[in-house]
Amino acid sequence: MKVYNEILGNMNISPEWKEKLENAEIDYIFLDQWTAQKSRFLGKGVSGEEYPIALARHSQIVDGDIISYDPEANKAVVLRIELSPVLVIDMSALAEKDHDTIIRVSVELGHAIGNQHWPAVVKGTKVYVPLTVDKKVMLSVMETHHIEGITFDFQKGLEIIPYLAPHEIRRLFGGAGHESHSHEHGHIVHAHDHAHDGVTHVHEHTHDGVTHTHEHTHDGTLDNHSHQH
Repeated sequence: MKVYNEILGNMNISPEWKEKLENAEIDYIFLDQWTAQKSRFLGKGVSGEEYPIALARHSQIVDGDIISYDPEANKAVVLRIELSPVLVIDMSALAEKDHDTIIRVSVELGHAIGNQHWPAVVKGTKVYVPLTVDKKVMLSVMETHHIEGITFDFQKGLEIIPYLAPHEIRRLFGGAGHESHSHEHGHIVHAHDHAHDGVTHVHEHTHDGVTHTHEHTHDGTLDNHSHQH
């Protein structure tokens, strides 16, 4: 069975490829947000055919990537990504505020996010939070806190990708990716989630039925700790 180890181009980005595939027979492989972070997996096209994919390590799949094209048969195989929406919190309005207000609002936001155990990625004046529960629930939580000086709304996951580094993409869409690991020892469970460059860190420990969750955000952002006994 042929193994596909190269991205030939992208039908969404390249006008040349878009033109080539305009009348081509395309077998689409739809990937969920976790599979899309992998470089090796078995894809299944809408035709039912399976495609073993083994890309270079740390390859970042983009919606519309082409893994196969046969000009004579006018056929192609294209990867499509189905990403969940992302809650985008805009804090840019705080730039004109005094230091005390900036610190207070940042702490309030950190508490609101940390108290829900939501992971987050910070880029400039925006905070990106992946969809972890129903959208209405997440919006309700934010509205309940009435945090001044910020705006928030959901955006499509594919629209967020261009603004993020690979490790940040994994943080938002990759589930248990390279930045997370968990261990189970008897009745004691430890889960640690680490990230850097403005990304929230989550640590969860369960000992004899007692759960401790710690969230830390670095690069000038206050740490948040949550404990459940």
